[in-house]
Formats: sequence, C-alpha cells, structure tokens
Amino acid sequence: MTAPVTDTARAEPRPAGWALAGGLLAGLLVFNGLLSFAVEVLYLPTYLGSVPFPISAAFAAVVNILLAMGMGTIVSRPAAMALPVLAWLIGFVICLSPGPGGDVILTNDWTTPLFLACGIVPVGWYLFWRGFMRPARQAARKETRR
Repeated sequence: MTAPVTDTARAEPRPAGWALAGGLLAGLLVFNGLLSFAVEVLYLPTYLGSVPFPISAAFAAVVNILLAMGMGTIVSRPAAMALPVLAWLIGFVICLSPGPGGDVILTNDWTTPLFLACGIVPVGWYLFWRGFMRPARQAARKETRR
C-alpha cells in the first residue's frame, strides 16, 4: 500500500500573520474548553422541582463539538482538534478529586457519568468522522470523478 499524496501546489496561500492569529485562536479555544467546563459543572446539580435535571450535560455535548469544529478551522489533524476537549477533561479530573476541606464538586451521583459521557462521546464521534470517514469519502469521490 502506498500513502496518499497531497497536492501542495494547489494549496491556497495564507496571509501573513496567520500562524500567530491561529495560535492565539487555538489558545483561546483551549481556554474556552476549560471555562465551559467550569460553567457546566456549576449548573450540573440543577433540579426541576425535586427531580435532578442535568441540562448542562446536553450543553457539554454541543459546546465540545463546537469547540472541536472551531479548532478544525485552524488545524486539520483530529488530535489537535481535540485540545479543547482535553482541557475540558482535565477540568473534569480535577473536580473529581477532593479539595482542601474534603469537599468534592462532582459527586458519586448518576449525573456525573452522564456528564462525562455527554461531554466526550459526541465529540469523539465527530473527531472519528472527521479523521477517518470524511477523508475516505473524499477519496472515493475523487476516484469516481476520474
């Protein structure tokens, strides 16, 4: 098997300063991943009457996908697109550990695994699609055009 060859002669030139702006935007998106986690974890113990209603788990799914899509405008590798989600995951692990007074933000309730699953699984599927399925479809389209 041979590796696919990309045509770099057709690549459109990027304006001057794009690398700096891209780096700043990537840093901002990684910070937003951590910031969105902080807001989502604060709203995780929301109740509707006497019933737990973890709406922030749904927000985590949507926001993490949007952060990965935003990174997709800067980088093309799925591993680099996952950096905001990794910051989100680092925040999750930090909140699992007890604080100095013994208090724990994420408890052993059913909402914590739901929050983790909603924050990781949808964006994982998106990154899988972006990294494996989309290039395969683009290659198949190129083959049918020939």
